[in-house]
Amino acid sequence: MGWIGDTVDSIKSIQIRQLLTQAVSLGMIVTSALIIWKALMCITGSESPVVVVLSGSMEPGFKRGDILFLHMSKDPIRAGEIVVFNVDVHERQDTGEVEVLTKGDNNYGDDRLVCSRFLPYVGWVTIIMTEKPIIKYILIGALGLLVITSKD
Repeated sequence: MGWIGDTVDSIKSIQIRQLLTQAVSLGMIVTSALIIWKALMCITGSESPVVVVLSGSMEPGFKRGDILFLHMSKDPIRAGEIVVFNVDVHERQDTGEVEVLTKGDNNYGDDRLVCSRFLPYVGWVTIIMTEKPIIKYILIGALGLLVITSKD
């Protein structure tokens, strides 16, 4: 019958109690991930304590796919420090002078979180799932199928 037939038989034989147990387990995993994320937000003082480098604008220092660990610093930003910020659209309220000039190392033009550490290439998972959504849906479906058909 093969793997697909075995999987279908496994899904058909699931009892309500087993299904509820698996749903609670999945809920606990998701909740744990959210708690860890919120804890990192509190510890670092950042809304995004972990970010993925999505472009090659910071090469050679950081390559596309590297993961950066951020923290909020009250100290003034010094030249040469790596900063991360969100580009939000807002109306300009004052006409004061620009105090900070930022630029990607590999960008021609000029462009506040401080980068404290990084993991090379680990962020490629995020990049691939963003650029090829079908892969994201296949992975989510496969994980859901594993949760439903697990025997524990």
